Amino acid sequence: MWKALPVAARTLVWVRVLNALGAYALSFLAVLAGPDLAAAALVLFGVMALLSRWAGAFLLERFSPRGVLAAGLAATGLALIALALAQGPAQVLVAIALVGLAFELYEPACQELVARASSGEQRHTSYAVMGVALSAAGAAAGLVAAVLLPLGVRWLIAADALTCLLAAVVALAFLPRNDIPQAGQRSESHDQRRDAVGGRWRPPAALMRLTVAGTAFAVGSLAVMMYLPLALLERGAPAWVPGLTLAGAAVLAPLALWAARRLLTGRSHQAILGMGTLLLASLALVMAITSSPQLTMAAYLACTVVNSVLLGRWQAAVADAAPEDDRPRWFAFQGSSWGLAQPAVPPLATLAGTIAGTAGAGAFLTAGVAFLLVPVVLRRTPA
Repeated sequence: MWKALPVAARTLVWVRVLNALGAYALSFLAVLAGPDLAAAALVLFGVMALLSRWAGAFLLERFSPRGVLAAGLAATGLALIALALAQGPAQVLVAIALVGLAFELYEPACQELVARASSGEQRHTSYAVMGVALSAAGAAAGLVAAVLLPLGVRWLIAADALTCLLAAVVALAFLPRNDIPQAGQRSESHDQRRDAVGGRWRPPAALMRLTVAGTAFAVGSLAVMMYLPLALLERGAPAWVPGLTLAGAAVLAPLALWAARRLLTGRSHQAILGMGTLLLASLALVMAITSSPQLTMAAYLACTVVNSVLLGRWQAAVADAAPEDDRPRWFAFQGSSWGLAQPAVPPLATLAGTIAGTAGAGAFLTAGVAFLLVPVVLRRTPA
């Protein structure tokens, strides 16, 4: 599977993995900010990260994906250095805002690079392999964090800055130099579409539906991911079980992707996403109903298998459906679904917890309902 990927996609996977080895630091923003600033810091970071993704899409109209990717990684590294050195509430908040503003700059460029380097099923495979590799890198990052955390949160942030800067160097050194057309050289059809709406870009209906469905999917995925450890502990599992379960999922993901690759060749992304999310909904509702830690673990590992099949499908669906000139904006708009879902999950899980009885069960109930919405929305989206 790895050898079948285009060279640019393989290089990009290594760039993202290198960057992900330090990405754990952002999980400790609230710790660095302190209890008085934590809420404001997290909200500020989330808002700036959403703006960052859109800024990355607009930069792609002027610069090459390779340049935007490297610049975004370098900017994130420099902002993290500023955060590691920040003293006092004002400096910390300003540094967090800068980190957020740089944090997603590279994401549309990353997706655009894969879209240009591949097509069809190879395109989906490239996105999927990247997702699996990032999951594995995240598991390794947890081990790095365990070593550095006793030294202090600022050491974690400094290590994250270093991986960002190294990833930027690797991107500049090894990614192909395939620049996109500069301003004034874009296709005539692109300019005609822009003129037709008075100079303003408006998301088409297909993109709106993909984004609504993607937001529901993100809510379900985040609800399971964020609350699984808590749910296992609520149900009497030993303290070492959540970590072992997550490690098992990281091992299972690439195996499931490899096993399902040939079975699903030729099927539309919408069909696979619709069927997959129905399975995820069923598994999430099982986790909401049961009080058994063993059944919860088994259902979560089954969710991992299904999610592995879905990895890369959203990006591939956007890349296949978007007009080439507007593809970066489609990536930015649909990718915003995760930024919208993240602050929505805790209150939804808390509300559902009043019905389900515990926070973990409430989160799984939220996930089940969210996953059920995905195929309903996708039915109206062209394949």
